[in-house]
Amino acid sequence: MQVTINNRPAEAREGETILELARREGHAIPTLCHMKGLLPSGACRICVVEVEGQKGLLPACSHPVQDGMVIQTHSARAVETRKTLVELLLANHPDDCLYCVRSGTCELQDLARAYGVRRRRWPAGLRHHSLDVSSPALVRDPDKCILCGKCVRACEEVMGVAAIDFTHGGSWTVIAPAYGGDLNRSPCIGCGQCIVVCPTGALRERSQLDRVCAALADPELTVVIQHAPAVSVSIAEELDLPGGQDFNPQLVAALRLLGFEYVFDTGFSADLTIMEEAAELVRRIKLGGPLPMFTSCSPGWVRWVEQARPELLPNLSTCKSPQQMMGAVIKSWFAQRKNLDPAKIFSVSVMPCTAKKAEAGRPEHAREGRADVDAVLTVRELARLIRQRGIHIQELKPEHADLPLGMRSTAGRLFGGTGGVMEAALRTAWILLTGEDSPPLRVAALHGQDGVKFATIEAGGVKLQVAVANGLRHAQTLLGEIAAGKHPELQFVEVMTCPGGCVGGGGQPIHKDGEHALERRQERINALHRIDDEGMLRRSHRNWAVNELYREFLGEPLSEKSHELLHVHRTPVLDEEDALV
Repeated sequence: MQVTINNRPAEAREGETILELARREGHAIPTLCHMKGLLPSGACRICVVEVEGQKGLLPACSHPVQDGMVIQTHSARAVETRKTLVELLLANHPDDCLYCVRSGTCELQDLARAYGVRRRRWPAGLRHHSLDVSSPALVRDPDKCILCGKCVRACEEVMGVAAIDFTHGGSWTVIAPAYGGDLNRSPCIGCGQCIVVCPTGALRERSQLDRVCAALADPELTVVIQHAPAVSVSIAEELDLPGGQDFNPQLVAALRLLGFEYVFDTGFSADLTIMEEAAELVRRIKLGGPLPMFTSCSPGWVRWVEQARPELLPNLSTCKSPQQMMGAVIKSWFAQRKNLDPAKIFSVSVMPCTAKKAEAGRPEHAREGRADVDAVLTVRELARLIRQRGIHIQELKPEHADLPLGMRSTAGRLFGGTGGVMEAALRTAWILLTGEDSPPLRVAALHGQDGVKFATIEAGGVKLQVAVANGLRHAQTLLGEIAAGKHPELQFVEVMTCPGGCVGGGGQPIHKDGEHALERRQERINALHRIDDEGMLRRSHRNWAVNELYREFLGEPLSEKSHELLHVHRTPVLDEEDALV
């Protein structure tokens, strides 16, 4: 189809929308409600364009291109209409940009600037809803909501959770959990995907920066920090540096400058997780146990199973996540080695995941009344602290994490991307099944961001059939197929809550052009694979520091001591009336 867009000829594809054509041809059309890959909702109307022969303006996101169309994306009429729409949105939006966590990355703020909105044109009709701080992971501020619906769609269509929706109606419409309740009384799993798509500050992580800064200023405390594999390949983006790079050595240097006495790499406890998880899998295969076994390092997934599919709890690995394993080891083995009082250790983690905040506060992750992990920061929170202290991470000399908890294999780094946990686990399960330490280091079938991936590995006379579910929605699809008897031989399944795995977590950098989310996730995954390809130590069971932990303290995988520190007993999530939420 031949069309004209902004006085230039263009060839449109069958079924393409005006918005898709315009962006492909390099014409920027603003949107607030559009989500690439999902059917258009046409809710915000910011994308309206003028088409010759049409009386009214057309929404570019939902209107298909037709042969012979003459389109103006920024005609005077379209621009004036967009400006009016922005003014109407601002009529009941709080004027607290100076205090808002999204100032500078707010799409509504950007549109107001772009269309020259410099005063409140319409009488203020500010709403006054209560701030929802019930969740340990998220904060919901309905007053800043512009009803674009992206959070609803992310929760339902991307994640398959449906914890929030449009409630009431007309001018009283608000996005909230059922019956106008709070997030902690909803199916919310704390994944934070709603935060990533929200164009304003209506949703944000529950910040623990103040607690961390207070701990750093307390001379009585030994403040330690761990950082997850996905953090070092995304922190640069949040600091406005080129993405797709590994800033691990500079990140370690920055954390020391911030005042952390010990800096550890969560890749160490990822290796530890592999040791326990691979041993658990092999035991289930050889001695009999609930199969398929599902990974348990993604807290959003674990939370969803507890709430929605408690009958699958026996199939979940009993292993704690790497974050929690590290926390437990810090306040036991490490404290013992350094002659530190665990009560005086303040343990911080930097995670790409908002659900990790909720995970750290769970009662099973505490010993003798002390939490294994005291505070969790997202990538965004860490970047705020780095900026606050005037640190230019790209100018820092590389430094290494503190041993022994800073030692990790490159298998441990793979945890950051979809398929990485499975690939790392297979490298160690192989030696447990065959007695030979020459596993396939790359399982191509597990790579990529497809929804569900399958692979079959033969080791020690055992045929291992495994699957990787990329995101909770695809995990639900896989569970349906398993229930229908479609994969009777499946033995091991990796589930990552967020699309792309931890690299796409709810605590990662927020980009205003959500169009390229898939590509950014792939850049981060590629960086993790490069680290693995170039690494000298590529198997978790060869990590000398992990082996030292077993020799000195734990004994062996699945020992009584390791079960005490590194495993949990899982139960369904109950409400106050002992009914499933």
